[in-house]
Amino acid sequence: MQGMTDVEFGRMSVKELELDGKSSPPQPHWFEQYVQPCIGELVGSAFFIFIGCASVIENTDGTGRLQPALAHGLALGLTIAVLGNISGGHYNPAVSLGAWLVGGLNMVMVIPYWISQLCGGLIGAGLARVMTVWERYDNATGAAFTSVTSDDQIPAALVGEIVMTMFLVMTVCMGAINEKTKTPLAPFCIGFTVTADILAGGGVSGGCMNPARAFGPALVANYWDYHWVYWVGPMVAGLLVVDGKLLLC
Repeated sequence: MQGMTDVEFGRMSVKELELDGKSSPPQPHWFEQYVQPCIGELVGSAFFIFIGCASVIENTDGTGRLQPALAHGLALGLTIAVLGNISGGHYNPAVSLGAWLVGGLNMVMVIPYWISQLCGGLIGAGLARVMTVWERYDNATGAAFTSVTSDDQIPAALVGEIVMTMFLVMTVCMGAINEKTKTPLAPFCIGFTVTADILAGGGVSGGCMNPARAFGPALVANYWDYHWVYWVGPMVAGLLVVDGKLLLC
């Protein structure tokens, strides 16, 4: 006579059913799998871009690029550390593109992530507009990117945006996604990368590296001069980083 735990249930015993239940973990709810990450990208992008825009608008005389560089880097590192486990902490369409190409993001989520990031950028830029004095906001053109003012500057700005964004996306892919190289310090490595990029290339292109960071202030301030540079450069970089990762992994 078999024990109660071996009672047949169809063709499987209760013991077998228990083992089968342990071997297949429950699937996450659709809200947790698809909606929460988009909310995380929206909220994270809004906070990051709000801090970034406010730091540019309120930049005091004499600090140069240091204040915006530190504010952008610290804000990005903190938001990734706090919200990264929900969405991956991209807050940047170029990063999401690179993450998808290296296998760190489901293809189904790429477009929703981009929409969430752009909406977050718009919210962040709008909050910066509400918080700051009009005179400073107007002087800073709402923290929109104004470094490129003539066609002669386009080649340097494009190269700068491509190289700086490649550095950023590579840091994300190697520090947070790749199993061989990822580190718990990834959020702050990514933030420091943004700080270094702005300090190095802010005078050439503004150090954008992020179409969402460019889009929100441009829309709120209605400033679109050479705006395409801040889409083409970072998105090309997101594509190019894949080749570098394949060589290193």
